[in-house]
Amino acid sequence: MILLMLTVSACAMAQDSTVKKKRAKVAVVLSGGGAKGMAHIGALKVIERAGIPIDIITGTSMGSIVGGLYAIGYNAHVLDSVVRVQDWSYVISDRENLSEQTLEDRRRQNTYFYTMGLTLGKKNQTDGGLIKGKNLAELFYKLCEGYTDSLDFSRDLPIPFACVATNIIDNSEVDLHSGYLPQAMRASMAIPAAFSPVRVGDKVLVDGGLRNNYPADIAREMGADIIIGVTVQGAPKIADDMGRTMSILSQIIDVNCKNKYDDNLAITDVPIRVNTTGYGAASFTYNAIDTLIRRGEEEAMKHWDELIALKQRIGIDDSFVPVRLSPLSPDVMTERKKVTSYVFENMTPMDERFLRRKFHLKAGDEIDPQREQRLTTAMRVDLFYQTAECRTVADGDGVRVILIAGNRKTSEVGAGFRYDLEEHAAVQFGASFPLAEQSTPLDGTITLRLGKRMKARAELTLHSLSKDRPKISYTFSRNDVDIYIDGDRDYSILYFQHQTELTPLNFNVRNFNFTLGARWDYLHYKDKLLSSRSSDLPLENDHYISYRATVNYNSENDWNFPSRGARFKAEYAYMTDNFAQMGGKAGMSDLNANWRMSFPIGNRLSIQPMAYGRMLFGANIPLVFSNAVGGSWFGHYVEQQMPFPGIGYVEYVGRHFVALQLQAQQRMGDKHYLQVAVAGAQQAPRLEEFLDHKTLLGAKIGYFYNTLVGPVGATLGFSSKTRKANFYINLGFEF
Repeated sequence: MILLMLTVSACAMAQDSTVKKKRAKVAVVLSGGGAKGMAHIGALKVIERAGIPIDIITGTSMGSIVGGLYAIGYNAHVLDSVVRVQDWSYVISDRENLSEQTLEDRRRQNTYFYTMGLTLGKKNQTDGGLIKGKNLAELFYKLCEGYTDSLDFSRDLPIPFACVATNIIDNSEVDLHSGYLPQAMRASMAIPAAFSPVRVGDKVLVDGGLRNNYPADIAREMGADIIIGVTVQGAPKIADDMGRTMSILSQIIDVNCKNKYDDNLAITDVPIRVNTTGYGAASFTYNAIDTLIRRGEEEAMKHWDELIALKQRIGIDDSFVPVRLSPLSPDVMTERKKVTSYVFENMTPMDERFLRRKFHLKAGDEIDPQREQRLTTAMRVDLFYQTAECRTVADGDGVRVILIAGNRKTSEVGAGFRYDLEEHAAVQFGASFPLAEQSTPLDGTITLRLGKRMKARAELTLHSLSKDRPKISYTFSRNDVDIYIDGDRDYSILYFQHQTELTPLNFNVRNFNFTLGARWDYLHYKDKLLSSRSSDLPLENDHYISYRATVNYNSENDWNFPSRGARFKAEYAYMTDNFAQMGGKAGMSDLNANWRMSFPIGNRLSIQPMAYGRMLFGANIPLVFSNAVGGSWFGHYVEQQMPFPGIGYVEYVGRHFVALQLQAQQRMGDKHYLQVAVAGAQQAPRLEEFLDHKTLLGAKIGYFYNTLVGPVGATLGFSSKTRKANFYINLGFEF
């Protein structure tokens, strides 16, 4: 009897101990809101600081991304670092990372504001939006390293997690408690029409905000006793706010996202509503992210007393310190691993052989995220696959690398638009396509430009296993050019130019390109509007054969507004009209070069000295190939054109021309730039008279805003040659 009483007493004490140890479960719920969801990170910092344990986390859209990463071990301070180092203009686009590709590929990417891969005749799982989300998916897989298999999010993650998507087949809510974590995060933020949906079985999943933008009810279903919620939805709009198209679209989205919002907010113990006024779903600039994280932290601090009081309800005291399981860090983005083997999926044996030989793939290699990026880019660019994935799976002491190819693109098309005061509107279209599936890929490119200067170009490029990309091209140009003398338009010429170029040596190594080839030009003059002083210009139809060698190097960190790096180009051409001579004498020699360096001074200011020039030698120099200066770019109106501050259009100068320019570039905010440049130049018809002529001086000041469709801005300049101010407006990429 005594033994029985002792046993019962011990069981009661054990049960009482269990009750005492048991505490309330806490869930954190994070709403959707695009870039505004960066505020969640600031709020999480305060929750951590208060010592509140997080037992469950749920989220929608951006809340699913922040929540999913938090659930696998990224604390708030690490998330802060992760989001700040991303190039979001790249991440939320389908642009390729061309840092390891050719300069020509980079130039093409910075010409078109929109490119799209097409796969005709096959169902493409990534169709359905302006952005396929390839780069987003790739980033999620990298950040979720170790959690990319099919998982139960409640059982297999350090913190139980769930997120929400919408099945647009029947407009139903889909609560994701299991599956592939990166895919679930990607589906939850697939804004309809903007991002392609994610197809899972017979479901077509888009942004969960359409059905449940603040999933507190799911947290309750998962066993949460206490809910801390963070929302970033703005104040309700009124009729006066509906003045613009984007405000109307935003209101439609906000109304749809209100489905369960009020009911879910009512079951929230500590609602943290962040003021995101002034920012939208696409505010991914560095300054916007910084401000939104700070606002999230500030708003959460207003609830500090509530959070501290919450500890008593939870059943913990001030000495309690939450334990973070499997803490992760940004090192996952740079870690190197030993490769045990390579696996190729959905790829032809010829493509597999191409990749093995191009990258020297073999067991025993080391791989890091940068090498993974180069492999996927090569699969997309060289082998023309619509999508490409590089996955690593633990295999003993190393990893097995799995290269997965999607459908092969039948073509890739691009479109560009620009407007300026000289040529007004112009559009350019481009299309690239593979010509044959063979051991050495061969692709074709067609370019069509419509505007005052019309152009059609066809090019064939061989992607050899070496660094050489031999190519052949044909270009037809309709050139309508106004020629100025001392700032006044003197005459206009309209001519057709047929050009065929063979480049057997087109050597490429990352930032470096060397070409060697031959070119044939035929010029046919259609119309000449000449002034009295230019009536005797020698403009006759003629053809020319030239031999050319070019060295091109570019390590600048930005194509349009670099703050560091260097750009160098030098070319020598020997031009003839009969393969050896020009007009019965030695051919014309053309030596030109330009070199620009960018030196950062602090975080926003950079200094850019530049030296450039062109020297022409020979008894016969065709007028159409004479030295020309003006504008802001090299080769914009005519191929031999060199820029010069204060000269807006094309002006001919002497056979020998050398210039020095110094430019200061100040970045204001994330995308605003102020540029001030001064330049001096010497020119002369004969080299021995080079220093006898008066120095040409010029200066300009310009403001630009860097948009997704290209730079938008204006410059005001003055030069000693024109003796008048020049005002120029440019909208869009240069082509």
